[in-house]
Amino acid sequence: MSDETGVVSVSRRIEAPAEQIFALLADPGRHTELDGSQMLRGAAGSKPVTGVGDRFVMNMFFDGMGGDYAMDNHVVEFEPNRRIAWTPSAADDRVTRNAGGEIGVPAGHKWSFDLEPDGPGATVVTETYDCTAADDALRQAVQQGEIWRGAITGTLERLEQVCTGVST
Repeated sequence: MSDETGVVSVSRRIEAPAEQIFALLADPGRHTELDGSQMLRGAAGSKPVTGVGDRFVMNMFFDGMGGDYAMDNHVVEFEPNRRIAWTPSAADDRVTRNAGGEIGVPAGHKWSFDLEPDGPGATVVTETYDCTAADDALRQAVQQGEIWRGAITGTLERLEQVCTGVST
């Protein structure tokens, strides 16, 4: 689902317990395995997220951003086995040169994952990209592009493959 405010959300039922899924989502070192956007290049560290206030840096690549760059992700919601969310900010001057913003200051968008147990050993996972607090340019990019929905769908498919070992 997406709307005029800049929110894109996709859900998928995965045959895996919420605890297993959450452990993957809370480990930035595993995010490249799950990335449906093909923009992630790896975490700058290997420490799993343990709560609100934690931060993790992801190395990224996107031609539209000038190639390689890094994002500093601030964990803003953390409910074990139920919800995790972070707000990205520029981690280096390559982002500020190509997309504006200030180093270390969240840019107004948020990634979140909600996990809802669905019977024994299954979970409905909803990934949401929310740009409602972002600047107009980012909100318009989300509204005009199905790329976000495809990337989220791809991430959930890969999450399922990692959890179950079965290709979809």
